[in-house]
Amino acid sequence: MTDTDVPASPRQRRASPQRRSRPGTTKKKTATPDASAAQAVSVFEGLGRATAPLNVVARVHAYPPRHNAGSEWMLHSMLRALVARGHEVSVWLSRYSPDRAPYQVDGVHVVPYAARQDFGAAAKSADVIIAHHENVPSAGALARGMGRPFVALAHNTAPVVFKNIGRGAVSLAVYNSLHMQAEAEAFFCEYTPALRPEQSIVVRPPVLGDDYRTTPGDHVTLINLNADKGGALFWQVAERLPDLRFLGVKGAYGQQIERRGGLPNVEVVEHMPGERMRDEVYARTRILLVPSASESWGRVAVEAMASGIPVVAAPTTGLAECLGEAGIFAERGDVDAWVEAVQALTDPAQWAAASERSLARAKELDPAADLAEWCTAVEAVTSKG
Repeated sequence: MTDTDVPASPRQRRASPQRRSRPGTTKKKTATPDASAAQAVSVFEGLGRATAPLNVVARVHAYPPRHNAGSEWMLHSMLRALVARGHEVSVWLSRYSPDRAPYQVDGVHVVPYAARQDFGAAAKSADVIIAHHENVPSAGALARGMGRPFVALAHNTAPVVFKNIGRGAVSLAVYNSLHMQAEAEAFFCEYTPALRPEQSIVVRPPVLGDDYRTTPGDHVTLINLNADKGGALFWQVAERLPDLRFLGVKGAYGQQIERRGGLPNVEVVEHMPGERMRDEVYARTRILLVPSASESWGRVAVEAMASGIPVVAAPTTGLAECLGEAGIFAERGDVDAWVEAVQALTDPAQWAAASERSLARAKELDPAADLAEWCTAVEAVTSKG
């Protein structure tokens, strides 16, 4: 999808959903733990086992369950896939957190910075080193010095992201969308071949639908109330629609925008681990708002669509690619358009149609193929591959 392919705003095209349930009128059903585990098993066991196990070392600034931003959960799903293939995976944090002792998440071994263990020794014994965000320059330099393959994940199209990847000796660059891969290729076209990534793939942020699938609730929800994610607009829309319930979920980063005294129809909840999102957020959500200033993909939108929750979003290139025909788009600065979109979705027929489109798009975004390609690519960059 190109920039010119962005769907029309709600003033030109209305989507479809159902009037919100009154408190106590909707009996919520959540996917059972057994059902959730079944999908995880089918996706990860379907990857098979590697013939030569690798020692995979990742260097990142923060990690779940304490830090629950989209890029960290994307990385975790990808590392889970490597664990399922039989590889040993460890994550070494580069910033202090309240954690002091190493811990495990789905088979991934996480070493907090305060554990005071030797990352250099771990890197030296690694078959491949992985990093994203601020750790790409330092981890990449370490990998070059030690002669280890280096994999860099990119989560946005900021020039500094591509510049860091373009420092040389990146065996594999991983982009979270087709539009990001295209922008990266345009950026690197003037680089000498020695500084370009040796290869690149696209892995759309993997979402296991059954981890999030539930019966939608009766709130209009925003996840992450910082300015760039649309915190101010959330309060404006809530004020304009006093008869609807709104739910604001504090995010993992950025100053959260709260209104002194609040509003009677708005509830704000604290930042929470990803495993609580299904039951405490999506089971209460009827419409998800994603009014981001910039968004290279939009993982929360996919999480919501797994339950057939309609998504009203700003038409960023990433959200347009992510949502496809399921998206209901409104310009970020046009509060009237957001109010109209939400009002339209209080009509039962419109909500039902939009919900059906969301479910169809979520099915299209099944992560199995992307995770298989990821595992194959990581294994191929090593001498053992």
